[in-house]
Amino acid sequence: MSFNLMKLLSRLGTAAALLAAMASPLQAEERPAKELFGARALPAAMQTQAYGSYAKGCIAGAVAIPTDGPAWQAMRLSRNRRWGHPEMIALLEQFSQDAQKLGWPGLLLGDISQPRGGPMLSGHASHQMGLDADIWFTPMPDRRMSAQEREQLPFTSMLDKSKFLTVDSRRWTSTHARLVMKAASYPQVERVFVNPAIKKKLCETWQGDRSLLGKVRPIYGHDEHFHIRIKCPPGSANCKGQAAVPAGDGCDKSLAWWFTKEPWAKPEPKKNQKPVKPRYVKLSDLPKSCAAVLAGPAPASEQEVTYGGGAAMAFAAQPAADDGIAAVIAADGGAEPASLIPIPLPRPSLQ
Repeated sequence: MSFNLMKLLSRLGTAAALLAAMASPLQAEERPAKELFGARALPAAMQTQAYGSYAKGCIAGAVAIPTDGPAWQAMRLSRNRRWGHPEMIALLEQFSQDAQKLGWPGLLLGDISQPRGGPMLSGHASHQMGLDADIWFTPMPDRRMSAQEREQLPFTSMLDKSKFLTVDSRRWTSTHARLVMKAASYPQVERVFVNPAIKKKLCETWQGDRSLLGKVRPIYGHDEHFHIRIKCPPGSANCKGQAAVPAGDGCDKSLAWWFTKEPWAKPEPKKNQKPVKPRYVKLSDLPKSCAAVLAGPAPASEQEVTYGGGAAMAFAAQPAADDGIAAVIAADGGAEPASLIPIPLPRPSLQ
């Protein structure tokens, strides 16, 4: 089924989905939304549309990036999170080509979104509209990895774990810096999230166009990968964007705050306070259209909705190098020791 045919069927599909959603049993609404969206293996065969916000939304008509491309490999395939808005998938293809021109071997793609977006079972608060994507700081190997290798390859932190919020000069290179700043250079990219230490390193060393540094935003974690977020695409009337990035390069007091005790202080428990049972996001908490997206028809196969019209088969057929995996940055698991960087609860949203 072509994308044009999918668009022609979208009106009928949307109407049917709305009826199905209205007829859904109450027990489905009682389940956490992450379980409902996490159970969908394929996208909604509807006209592409992002609904809601980055941390509370969904997507209809998502497409998958092929597991392998000329300049990328998708990781952690078992998660089924290589789905996104066509605008995001097209950007990743372009970025992968531009990255090689910078001297980067190719991209290792982390999570983008679930087939229908929505809350995930683990790992993210955002990535719900197919407009977010994670890129590993580990360069792509010089051969095509097996599915098992993609599951087991450890992350590589860019931080020196013996020091507080300090980039490890043995791992971080000028090419890493150029890669992050190239991501920030695309006009459709709204923000690039990195660890505060990486932002500080860029502030201290970047010699290129510093007007783009404002897009690079510090946040917890993000020492093993960086996170690209694009704007709501044109025609996305139901997509809620973020406020504009503040003026300036961001190398100011807002960055200095991350190097104080406040962001890392553990919350002090209140006396006689009873434990609060966590409340999971439900379908009713999301935009109303997400019920139709969840109940919408699925395409006949994954290949029909893979970016490039099933290009995964063509890419997989390309000859691969016979050499072993190229030497990559030594990995150490990537988890931040609690003694160095305690995790505050709750974390602030990505801004």
